[in-house]
Amino acid sequence: MSQWQIVSSKRVMRTPIFDVMEERAVVPGVLTLQRRIVRHPGAVAVLARNGRGEVLLVRQFRLAVRRRLWELPAGKLEPCERPLRAAKRELAEETGCRARSWRKLLELYPSPGFCDERLVAYFAEGITEEEPAPEPYELIEKKWFSWEATMAMVDRHVIRDGKTLAALLYFDRLGRKEGRNTTTPKPRGAASRR
Repeated sequence: MSQWQIVSSKRVMRTPIFDVMEERAVVPGVLTLQRRIVRHPGAVAVLARNGRGEVLLVRQFRLAVRRRLWELPAGKLEPCERPLRAAKRELAEETGCRARSWRKLLELYPSPGFCDERLVAYFAEGITEEEPAPEPYELIEKKWFSWEATMAMVDRHVIRDGKTLAALLYFDRLGRKEGRNTTTPKPRGAASRR
């Protein structure tokens, strides 16, 4: 397989959240590719579960898709911020929750066709609740759902946010693989699938 070489990279837009770069790559003598690429600082999501086994979801308006979406608490990394620190900060800001136990679930690239954003999802337990401190523009509704109700929302396409679907389905699969682990949910039976 031939190797791609990046031959040019020029910033064409800077925003408070991301940059847009015009980049060119070649496989010498074979192919040239030119794209506008979004350079993003990265993001985190948190699958928080309380002592009753309920999952914390937030609902907020997303202008890009013009609707309110149920999602895991999430947000972007600040400059030089490590993902775990960002996850703890976002959980506290958006929901007022703090967790004693943290475990990295997965890393993913949500939209690698045009964006380099890397998202890290965490599983958090040992939850305590305080007052949230969201950004002024964040009108966030938070709600705890049983695992069964959460997965029913996945089945019925009520949850449509990609990072949330990825983390929930990964965690659900992990629960089946590691059935002896009491911190993971019980596997869903065939009858619960639609």
